[in-house]
Amino acid sequence: SNPLCSLLTGIKIKKEVANAFVKRKKRSSPYEWYFEYYKSPLEQMHERCENYPPCDYLSEQVGLALAYNRFFG
Repeated sequence: SNPLCSLLTGIKIKKEVANAFVKRKKRSSPYEWYFEYYKSPLEQMHERCENYPPCDYLSEQVGLALAYNRFFG
């Protein structure tokens, strides 16, 4: 009867129902498998800048390369 209590206990669904919503993408080649786990240097640079708010803000103003070099270069 308490809405807060029901939120804390969570929602329980069957495994089959959950799998109907979440379909894992199959890897069709070793190339795709590799890039799923290893990111390009540009992607690593983008994530590092994105996780540091001043760099993220500056990258929106002047671009990723200049902002990254300003804080980490």
